[in-house]
Amino acid sequence: MVEAVQDAGVVVTGAGGGIGAAVARRFAAEGARVVVNDLDAAKAKAVADEIGGIAVPGDASAIVAEARDALGGTVDVYCANAGVASGGSEAADEKVWALAWDVNVMAHVRAAQELLPAWLERGSGRFVSTVSAAGLLTMIGAAPYSVTKHGAYAFAEWLSLTYRHRGLKVHAICPQGVRTDMLDATGSAGDLVLQPTAIEPEDVADALFKGIEEDRFLILPHPEVAGYYQVRAAEPDRWLTNMNHIQQKWEAGR
Repeated sequence: MVEAVQDAGVVVTGAGGGIGAAVARRFAAEGARVVVNDLDAAKAKAVADEIGGIAVPGDASAIVAEARDALGGTVDVYCANAGVASGGSEAADEKVWALAWDVNVMAHVRAAQELLPAWLERGSGRFVSTVSAAGLLTMIGAAPYSVTKHGAYAFAEWLSLTYRHRGLKVHAICPQGVRTDMLDATGSAGDLVLQPTAIEPEDVADALFKGIEEDRFLILPHPEVAGYYQVRAAEPDRWLTNMNHIQQKWEAGR
């Protein structure tokens, strides 16, 4: 059992399935009190009923106050997991870009605005951001997703460097492919890049809890991402050339 989360009040957004559901189950198994959020009320209730949690359906950007009340007035851990896998290029409709920004970045910002005053006053709180390896690297065929996941990572990083001395713990989870409905929706690009090494949502939850135990900011369920990230930073042209080769392979196969 992870002592840091026993009896903690936990909110997991986008927890009706996939990574969110796996994370909610794991927190409950570790003795936390869990609010399960999802846009789909039936899915949120199903997971909440399964784990003995509380369903708070709705837009992840707007449920902090209700979730806090459901937990008796205190949120100890907030998992900003809800996301949208918006594909397309620079030519994607502005509505697609706007939705990606709103869900993948601004929902995290709005949650932090609601949570930080109480956390900073008491000197403790934990913010978990489900980012994606796309936030460290990129993803072919998905400009809105890649750009906004970079933003989600940057915001988590900023929170950590700004408030860690005041008791805030921040974790950024950056998996590659995970066997969820979101992966299925990535189509041929996902088949090429993500499916070959895809893991289960439970593997992501395991990585998160190992990261919590070790008090690590960056959590990589696919450890090889660290090497890719190092090459990207140290040799950007080499990395971009390699990614462009993958892009060309994808274009040739479509």
